[in-house]
Amino acid sequence: MARTIAKDHDKKRAHILKGAAKTFANEGFDRASMRQLALECGVSKATIYHYYDSKDALLFDILDSYLAELRDRICGLDLGSQTPTEQLQSVLTEILIAYQGMDHEHQIQARSLTALPPEQQTILRNYQRDLVRFVSDIIRAAAPAVFEDETAKLHATTMSVFGMLNWYYMWNGDAGIADRERYAALVSSLVLEGISSL
Repeated sequence: MARTIAKDHDKKRAHILKGAAKTFANEGFDRASMRQLALECGVSKATIYHYYDSKDALLFDILDSYLAELRDRICGLDLGSQTPTEQLQSVLTEILIAYQGMDHEHQIQARSLTALPPEQQTILRNYQRDLVRFVSDIIRAAAPAVFEDETAKLHATTMSVFGMLNWYYMWNGDAGIADRERYAALVSSLVLEGISSL
């Protein structure tokens, strides 16, 4: 007879993922043990093994959940009535808001993604590429004359935008929504109009 899924299965899984993300970020993926994960989550090792058979499986699920949700949240924004300039500011604001409370996931994305098998890395990097392409298309639409037939320049500009957003996340983790909106507006103005617009 098939085993039934507990009513709180998804809640427990989410709790384990949060605790594991914190442990991996603080201890390092290679050094973190299942015992440390269990202590952080306040559960037994047996409970963790009920959900995940290895640290690798846990790491992949953390990053798969985080990056897929981030990609879907940003790429699913309804921007139809906005100009490209307004779209860029809206998207950058939403990215900064989405980063809030995701420090550990963000850290292990940067530090530990390469610990996973190549096929899993490809899945995760495709989420990242979708997000980069989405932002890149908006930047191109906002300044078509600048980026026409300038793929390398467009890519460099897009990655510079993400660099600025990641800098803000690293140094302003406690910032509220209003501060994030102001910074998104600043980045948007810098990218599309230059420093003289500030």
